[in-house]
Amino acid sequence: MNIFITGATGYVGGAVALHLLQAGHRIRGLVRDMSKAQRLRELGIEPVHGNLDDSALLMQEAQAADAVINCASSDHREAIESLLTGLRGSGKPLLHTSGSSQIGDAAAGNSLNEQIYDEETPLVVDEGKRARYELDRRILAAQGVRGIVICNTLIYGTGKGLHADSVQIPALADQARASGVVQIVGAGLNRWSTVHIDDVCTLYQLALEQAPAGAFYFAENGEAAFAGIAAAISKRLGIAGIEHLTEEQAIAIWGVNRARYSLGSNSRARAIRARKELHWQPRHTSVVQWIEEDMAIGNGAAAS
Repeated sequence: MNIFITGATGYVGGAVALHLLQAGHRIRGLVRDMSKAQRLRELGIEPVHGNLDDSALLMQEAQAADAVINCASSDHREAIESLLTGLRGSGKPLLHTSGSSQIGDAAAGNSLNEQIYDEETPLVVDEGKRARYELDRRILAAQGVRGIVICNTLIYGTGKGLHADSVQIPALADQARASGVVQIVGAGLNRWSTVHIDDVCTLYQLALEQAPAGAFYFAENGEAAFAGIAAAISKRLGIAGIEHLTEEQAIAIWGVNRARYSLGSNSRARAIRARKELHWQPRHTSVVQWIEEDMAIGNGAAAS
């Protein structure tokens, strides 16, 4: 299968691209920075120079591909519309990468939300993430296209592509290295569902091969409180002490989106549909164990 992947130089896109390449597919990957093009080519991925604002290019690549996977942005509506236009009437799959921060609350790290979602649960979406939710619905309802959304939770593990680090754990680990103390939002009572990058790659392949049009899947296998994540980072890095930040202090360090939604909220989900429909069997169960045993210790190290 000829697959066009946006975000091929990123964490999720790079890992998924290599996984599918090893499964025998041909991959063309969108790349903005041509200094990375040769590195992609060396991995066996054909680089396509452009960005998400290149509407004509995205339509052209979608028309030529057997399948399209968007890993570049969960929120770039114009790019999705271009890809859908290119795929219109073909029945070919468009796999879209979403994220479970859309079900995040405003806990500021200080409370545990008992609400746990699955694919059949009506989602309660904060206004700041409403556009992401609506874009997911747009893809799932697209006519003449096999639209599929994979909603990742907190991803951990070392990426095998050009970019080894994900978002949440590296942000905490990097800040701990820089400041000499592990800092988290509030008391760290908030919990996120988690999933290992290798299991994410397996899910993308299964969805590409088997998922019906309009399928929405959470990607999850376990969960952890940020207090436990912080304790594991402290142990792994040998940094004593955990500092509890107000949301305002956290925003000053990481910005509103990351502090409020990625690090301070509860985002709890169960991947029931992927297990039932696709027979997905994730192997990795503990983000805390991964941090304590496998997270690289030095600066720029991979985590999730």
